[in-house]
Amino acid sequence: MLFSELKTKAAHLLRGENAEQQAHDFLLKQGLKAVARNFRCKQGELDLIMLDNNTLVIIEVRFRKTDKYGSAAESVTHSKQARIIAATHIYLATQKINKPIRFDVVALSGNGKIDWIQNAF
Repeated sequence: MLFSELKTKAAHLLRGENAEQQAHDFLLKQGLKAVARNFRCKQGELDLIMLDNNTLVIIEVRFRKTDKYGSAAESVTHSKQARIIAATHIYLATQKINKPIRFDVVALSGNGKIDWIQNAF
């Protein structure tokens, strides 16, 4: 067994993966089709990439246990938006996709509420 197989993920990473899975399942139920997950490049990461009819949807998933320091949706700052847009340019260049694009945010809170913000930015 390799050393890397013995390591366990940090709790915050597991919560993030769980939130992404919840968002993914929720969006599939809304009729979106999965394209890719966790596209990473130097500019950043795209959590979920899905199709809504003929529109390519780039989805940022945010989770907050509590709104005490701001909601999950509020945590998508202008600089975070810029990184998502830059990573989207790289993704589109590597995939040769020519479709309309939309940026959504799926915000999950500790109480189980899912807030899907279409055309978030």
